[in-house]
Amino acid sequence: MCQPWTVTQPPVCVLGLGLIGGSLLRAAHTAGREAFGYNRSPAGARAAGAEGFDASTDLSAVLTRAAGSNALIVLAVPMPALPALLARVAEHAPDNPLTDVVSVKVAVRDAVADAGLLPGYVGGHPMTGTAHSGWDAGDAGLFRGTPWVVTVDEHVNATVWHQVMTLALDCGAFVVPARSDEHDAAAAAISHLPHLVAETLAQIAAEVPLAFALAAGSFRDGTRVAATAPGLVRAMCEANAGELTVLLDRAIELLGRARAGLATSGSVAELVEPGHAARVSYDNFSRPDILTVRVGAPDWRSELAAAGRAGGVIRSALPAPDSRR
Repeated sequence: MCQPWTVTQPPVCVLGLGLIGGSLLRAAHTAGREAFGYNRSPAGARAAGAEGFDASTDLSAVLTRAAGSNALIVLAVPMPALPALLARVAEHAPDNPLTDVVSVKVAVRDAVADAGLLPGYVGGHPMTGTAHSGWDAGDAGLFRGTPWVVTVDEHVNATVWHQVMTLALDCGAFVVPARSDEHDAAAAAISHLPHLVAETLAQIAAEVPLAFALAAGSFRDGTRVAATAPGLVRAMCEANAGELTVLLDRAIELLGRARAGLATSGSVAELVEPGHAARVSYDNFSRPDILTVRVGAPDWRSELAAAGRAGGVIRSALPAPDSRR
């Protein structure tokens, strides 16, 4: 007779307590998970401690603690800071399960491989955020009802994947399984290109007299992410340069056609009508639940990748590896 199965989730060790990492520490704590973290800035660590969270500026001590408890380590620093941080993880906690919340996946995966940590790594990317940064910008509810990509590349370990999936669900997100390269192509379209478009709109408006005086909803919504710290925007866009340049070329092509339409016939219909149809398609996009894939079963990675590609999401935990139902 099959017995009910339970999985004990490991502690969560968050390295970097900015907007995303700080929100994750809060959300994991709210979900009842044992969670602790590291922050390079003493001010951020002190602020977290003052609010009752377990945070330190001593990276070696935090990683030693993580190794002793086999904690799930979450990398929550910008891409340029990642190689040095991974070197410290390799030194102090090389056998721990590892994930991240960085907005690109292939570059992170390659950096993890360079550090010798690939066997325990599963990529992650919560698709949420604000234009603000730092510990004070964090919110335990930031991930609620939002997509959280969990990668299903061929190297990923089923047990670690299940741990990362469960962390995302505990934080209130729904999980979108995806391969790293497919994630980066999609992120270029729905995150990185919009950042550059927002910067472009803001700069153009700043050059037009009276523009700021007249600006209202369209300008506000179209340029919201231009308020993000430039260093963070550069980090995400430059780490995904290959995919982003392809989409920039496509955007320039579409805008060029719109300009030609205005110049020759006074019409922008060729851009506006398909754009409107695409936006309506997004509004009606279906996200069916993924229910039948068993993590660790034969072909589970490719099945999840295909389901995610088709819009499928995980809203409740799939069966754990080696569990009985």
